[in-house]
Amino acid sequence: MTITLTGKEWDELWDEAIQNSKYNPASESVEILCEAPKRLGKGYRHHIEVYPELWLTILDCEYHDDILIKVPVEEHTLHLDVLLLGKIIDNHGQTGEGYTLICGGGIKKKTISEMKRFQRIMGVSVFVPHELLATFFPGKDGGMLPALRYLAHVSDWQTVLFPKTTPAIQGVAQQIINCPFQGVTKKMYLQGKILELMALQLAPILEDGGKKQTPRLKPDTVARIHRAKEILQLRLENSPSLLELAEIVGVSERTLRRGFRELFGTTVLGYLTQRRMEQAEKLLREGNRSVAEVANIVGYSHLSLFAGVFKRQYGICPRECLMGKKSVL
Repeated sequence: MTITLTGKEWDELWDEAIQNSKYNPASESVEILCEAPKRLGKGYRHHIEVYPELWLTILDCEYHDDILIKVPVEEHTLHLDVLLLGKIIDNHGQTGEGYTLICGGGIKKKTISEMKRFQRIMGVSVFVPHELLATFFPGKDGGMLPALRYLAHVSDWQTVLFPKTTPAIQGVAQQIINCPFQGVTKKMYLQGKILELMALQLAPILEDGGKKQTPRLKPDTVARIHRAKEILQLRLENSPSLLELAEIVGVSERTLRRGFRELFGTTVLGYLTQRRMEQAEKLLREGNRSVAEVANIVGYSHLSLFAGVFKRQYGICPRECLMGKKSVL
């Protein structure tokens, strides 16, 4: 089952959870710990105001159903995300499983985000008023570093980047989640760790002075790449070759490969395999088809190959999934 929500409905569910949340009166910061809405799943969000108007959110949730969140064009605050477990996919790219997110300030384009059921999503988000960038990373003139200015748009489209994660980034995110302190020491510790996390994520931008950015795909090309993704989704059992798919949507193979990496954070084959396994997992949990039947439906004629790919993605074999065991990944 898929639950489809507007951005407003999603926010309202979490706002309601905040009304029933727990506050920490002993904290030196404003802290709000709220449980996930029972309609969606289990887990929590922990919101901490680390600096005035700079919020840290620690997330650890598992949802009962697939969730689609449709967000219209809107103003958006600069924020940075790091996931240690799970992934979130939208029409701009993927956060988690190898990629972090830098979402600049400005006007956010229409977005559809997707999260899968029985997937534990754990990580941190830092929401930063763009004015603070000049405080944290000042240039020679005392203003914001020129390399970061395009992250602080006000009346223009925001910049969205998906830098690759590193062991250092993951380590700092884990330290934030497992903060061992309380009171004023906790606040000082988190302030330092957030600056460290931001520096690590922004390092590739700072190193090239903000000048060496990958050219953006044209809007028409983006639409064609999304059409290619839809075709793959509809033809899981008998998918076209890379060349055939490129010809169908009217782009070159090279553009198709580049577009999938930039928009979805994966290769064409990686995306196809991921969708096949997600469809297989859904069919197996319905319990009315054999493993062999499910394998054929998603385009695998060899059971051993299907079982190996499935286990790599979910940590359990197809037969265990059929019997009701949850994934361990």
